[in-house]
Amino acid sequence: MAKYASNSPYSQTSLNSLYLDVANIPQVYLDGNEVAITLPARYANRPDLMAYELYGSSKLWWVFVAVNPDTITDPVYDFTEGTTVIVPSVASVKRFI
Repeated sequence: MAKYASNSPYSQTSLNSLYLDVANIPQVYLDGNEVAITLPARYANRPDLMAYELYGSSKLWWVFVAVNPDTITDPVYDFTEGTTVIVPSVASVKRFI
């Protein structure tokens, strides 16, 4: 069984034979310090790049999916220029990773 880092959304996902089961994205609790960002072109289809620039780790891309489930169902193709997403503060993210 593969071992994933605790900040990976796959760390709590069960292994089904040789394949991962449906990912269990951790619950993200907002603290009132989040901001709404309209995605610029440089982040189009790149939640990993935005996570790296905001949180220092590209592996935290799943935070945007967890906080914006009605806006982002596909973490790459729904991450498009002009889409407005809620972005948690760095302090909030550090509490649950």
